[in-house]
Amino acid sequence: MTEVRELRDVYGRWYRVGETDRELLGRPRTWITWLAAAAMLAAGVQQYGFGAIVPSLSRTPGWTSGGIVLSLAVWAICQAGAAFPAAWLRERGLLPARAAMAAGAVLCAAGLVTLGHATSLVTVFVGYSVLGGLGTGLVYATCVGAVLAWFPDRTGSRAGIVSGAFAYGSVPFVVLAAALPAARPELLDGTAAVVLVVITGCAALLRYPPRHWWPATPEPRTWALDRAHNRRPAVRHYRPAELFRCRATLSLYLVVVLAAAVLLFDLAYLATFAAARSGPGLAAAALASLAAATGSGRVLIGRLAGRHRILRFALLAGGVAQFVLCYSGEHRHAVGLLLGAALAGLGNGCCYTLLVGLVREYFGDESAAQNFGILYSAKAIGAAVGIAPAALVVAENGFVAAGVLSLAAAVLSGRLTQPGRPASLLPAA
Repeated sequence: MTEVRELRDVYGRWYRVGETDRELLGRPRTWITWLAAAAMLAAGVQQYGFGAIVPSLSRTPGWTSGGIVLSLAVWAICQAGAAFPAAWLRERGLLPARAAMAAGAVLCAAGLVTLGHATSLVTVFVGYSVLGGLGTGLVYATCVGAVLAWFPDRTGSRAGIVSGAFAYGSVPFVVLAAALPAARPELLDGTAAVVLVVITGCAALLRYPPRHWWPATPEPRTWALDRAHNRRPAVRHYRPAELFRCRATLSLYLVVVLAAAVLLFDLAYLATFAAARSGPGLAAAALASLAAATGSGRVLIGRLAGRHRILRFALLAGGVAQFVLCYSGEHRHAVGLLLGAALAGLGNGCCYTLLVGLVREYFGDESAAQNFGILYSAKAIGAAVGIAPAALVVAENGFVAAGVLSLAAAVLSGRLTQPGRPASLLPAA
């Protein structure tokens, strides 16, 4: 029988050593990365593919563009709002990972079928926004939590892969939606079937390791002292109830609100904005460019150090992108529109991957999944800020406002400091 030991490092972090990933899973832990990525690939269609069917939905008699994009806002509120409760229930053994994923699979499929067959906006709000949003939130929280649990030594890179898949998955859907505008019900039904099978299959195999599990290598206490992996370890471990006693929490929360507002505005309005000026083909290409750049950017950024500095530059890039999109759309510059969409994805779209690392760096590892869920819930407020009021204004004015919000977030991110450590003692970010 494998000897299991509990070790503690100089930062107060606990490590459970002894069991290998093969003993616990029957296969290498890399499987968890690909299972979580596959599930996220399927679940992300509801967010990143939504803009591709907005023009089709707008042709439904009695449906207004404002009401349609408001359904995305409610979807995002439900999706982001599910993250913390899912993590909290899982930590207490009340919602096992497999059950959460299985429920998420059914709800995600229901959301897509609703978009294909709903005859009223009320049905869309119930089936897509609420049920689909909650389902996606369950899948998202479970997959990110699995990466945090199985890869405590490589959280950034693995979170980047899984988070990036959430955006990648919509690219084929966007292309098909543009090529087959009259086949929306059939396309959404087929997508729902694929989503149900993929996420259910992943649910059957996905599991979590014991609390504080650590792999056979590297040796945890040596790893903890390696400045390449622990540039600025958290001063102490914060429980969820302690989070909002920290001044840094409010600043980071507001940064996420603003970044989410800009990204969701782009997802809601970019396709319609581009289609009205340059046709549906370029609109689909712009939306696919946004999703692909978001996914690839998350994978790349997950491997980089200096999250604080990268966050600031990402938000600056996202802000500039909004003005590029506005100018290029109004002047029918196809290349500029595609570049602006890609820059928007690389900017605001990459902030969630950085958030995973910042949560561990600022608030410690003990409650990382729950603390991430709390800060990720800022996306819900971002949805209200970025989509709901924008439904009342002309889209091009919205891009200018979105650019200002992203630049404001970049300025605010420059003032972030690690809780419990004086700003003057921090290395340059």
